[in-house]
Amino acid sequence: MPGGVSPARGPQDRVDAATWVGFTAMCLGMFMAVLDIQIVASSLPEIQDGLAIPPDALSWVQTAYLIAEVIAIPLTGWLTRLLSVRRLFVAAIVGFTLASAACAWSVDAASLIAARIAQGFCGGALIPTVFSAVFLLFPAHLQARATVIGGAFAMLAPTLGPTLGGYITETFSWRWLFLVNLGPGVLVALAAHRAMPAGPGEAGLLRRLDAVALMLLALSLAALELLLKHGPARGWGDAQVLVELVLCLAAGAWFVRRSLRREPLVDLRLFADRGFALGCGYSFVLGAGLYGSVYLLPLFLGYVREHSALEIGLIMLVTGATQLLTAPLAPPLERRVDRRLLTGIGYALFAVGLVSNGFQTYRTDFDELFWPQVLRGAAVMLCLLPTTSLALERLPAHQVADGSALFNLMRNLGGAIGIALVDTLLRLRPPAHVARLVERLLAGDPAAALFVGLPLDRFQDRPPGPVDEATKELVRPLVERAAAVASFNEAWLMLGLAFLLSLAFLPLLHEPRRAGENR
Repeated sequence: MPGGVSPARGPQDRVDAATWVGFTAMCLGMFMAVLDIQIVASSLPEIQDGLAIPPDALSWVQTAYLIAEVIAIPLTGWLTRLLSVRRLFVAAIVGFTLASAACAWSVDAASLIAARIAQGFCGGALIPTVFSAVFLLFPAHLQARATVIGGAFAMLAPTLGPTLGGYITETFSWRWLFLVNLGPGVLVALAAHRAMPAGPGEAGLLRRLDAVALMLLALSLAALELLLKHGPARGWGDAQVLVELVLCLAAGAWFVRRSLRREPLVDLRLFADRGFALGCGYSFVLGAGLYGSVYLLPLFLGYVREHSALEIGLIMLVTGATQLLTAPLAPPLERRVDRRLLTGIGYALFAVGLVSNGFQTYRTDFDELFWPQVLRGAAVMLCLLPTTSLALERLPAHQVADGSALFNLMRNLGGAIGIALVDTLLRLRPPAHVARLVERLLAGDPAAALFVGLPLDRFQDRPPGPVDEATKELVRPLVERAAAVASFNEAWLMLGLAFLLSLAFLPLLHEPRRAGENR
């Protein structure tokens, strides 16, 4: 079979313990790659101090990783055919581990950013390779179990990241954010090499590489990442932002046209299948909700509640703990419940968990955040498992790697676009909320005073004339805080609305094939 994959197995086939060990090692490697983004994001100030990085260069520590990762993800289908699943994964985890060491031993911003590019590219290759392995290594009756294991590792990393990042930076130094990858990276590489089944690659693919398509893909995705980074901060009408938009669209359109006319670097024809296209759409929405919520909650807890990184991480453990407790329930539910219904339940629960956070006040803390986090944590596997089956289960074996790459790319793009929209809203909306709250306070509105946290008697029965300076000084920070809370609430409601709208597409889903049917 192309790419060194074996034909799909029947439900009577058994999977030996070595394959499970190898697959679990792959999941751990993927976990490291996803976790790395979160723990570094939570500790950027410490990295900046340690290497004396200029403020205008600090964001590139994350941006360099994300650009390299988003370029690598769609290429993993082609790389899998070239190398095979095992060789690609081992090469990627070795590269990720060596790049982590280079990050830890960086001496300045340039060396750290260069190492982050290598780390991001290798880390990006790990994620879709794991989901490819689910459908290439396991028979149909074990794919749900394998998907849940892989999904648990992938979805837990964003919620555990702030806790681990805060603990590492407070207990050790920022260099340990990268050094922690070395030991597990070596063990994962050895376990995957020894336990994963081998398969031949297609060396001829390298001679037929469409270098122009590769350049266009890299340019389009890099421009998109930069667009999403600069748009919220500079404004979407900024000249540089518009140039990035044009580059993204032009290179992307040229890449699509070229991919449909010759041997494709990424098989975009997969989107012609309704089930795959809808599965990718749901993956996009899940990425927006998952990464958007993991981005919003620490911002709120840090800016409004003034918690430390470690305190924020401990609060966010609720989501991760719920995911772990509910994950074992997903495979038996998937066998017994129509997967379209399961998708609806998952996305509805996640929507409720997002919308529930849309009514926060400046006093909101652990107790008020507990149940929304539980709902989102319980919903994750119900969102991921059936849609993964929907997107990938019906694909022929030689198309699974490309399908997994695109499916995971859509989740990452959903997260990137969701965060950009959240950032835009948090930048644009506070001034409007400040004006509205001041107007309501001056009118003596008790609800506004309660929301701001201001004694109402400051404004009730106030004599005519301008507000005195003491009152202005008291009100200004409280109103700004309340305006930020109102903007956070709108961001939560926006993400929740996306999940609710996704439910409208449930009637278009087909029921994925059950174990025992021929592939």
